[in-house]
Amino acid sequence: MLDGRTALVTGAASGIGAAVVERLASAGARVHAVDIDGDALDKLVARVGAERVTPWVVDLSDLDAHGGLPSDIDVLVNNAGIQHVAPVHEFPVDEFERIHRIMLLSPFRLVRACLPHMYAAGWGRVVNVSSVHGLRASAFKSAYVSAKHGLEGLSKVVALEAGDKGVTSNCINPAYVRTPLVERQISAQAQAHGIPESEVLEEVMLTPVAVKRLIEPAEVADLIGFLCGPSSDSITGSSFTMDGGWTAH
Repeated sequence: MLDGRTALVTGAASGIGAAVVERLASAGARVHAVDIDGDALDKLVARVGAERVTPWVVDLSDLDAHGGLPSDIDVLVNNAGIQHVAPVHEFPVDEFERIHRIMLLSPFRLVRACLPHMYAAGWGRVVNVSSVHGLRASAFKSAYVSAKHGLEGLSKVVALEAGDKGVTSNCINPAYVRTPLVERQISAQAQAHGIPESEVLEEVMLTPVAVKRLIEPAEVADLIGFLCGPSSDSITGSSFTMDGGWTAH
């Protein structure tokens, strides 16, 4: 399906990113895997194979570091993300800005760099791993929610500009996925809401959803695989909810 194609995936060492690398590599793509965690990238390469995966240890909050990444990319998956939970009036300014660098400015720089190659080839796929929080807000997540809303807008603009050039741009909007990012939120959510950590999953994370479970990374990767496949040529500018019914309210 993706034989001869080259992909770049950010936040690739674990969780959704690692599942996406495996999914695209199994479809025939050569994948550039970008993450700040070099040890985890080494394990990913060992698992998937060096003939399919090239690791890049990059801190995406350092915008100057983007210049060293390849731009001859056919499939770009903007997945890297971090989280910080705090009320707006107590939210650290530096952390707010770092989240936006990683989750909005970095995707902009990467898509800007990769579009010329996609345009020249007459084919390309941009998939932005957004969130249900790209469509809905939650308290204590001002940086994350605003960055994801910005990513939604960026994705739609790219869809409009690139549609006649064989390039599509879409967002994936999962609710809580079983990833290290979500696991690290539990203690912060417990503190913010004033409840024990043991109650966070049921009382906070799964309260708005009808399907009472965490989403598995492979489920997200399968949808991304579809959006990069032969049946997705006319699918662009869309946001695909995988939220267990959250946005059905």
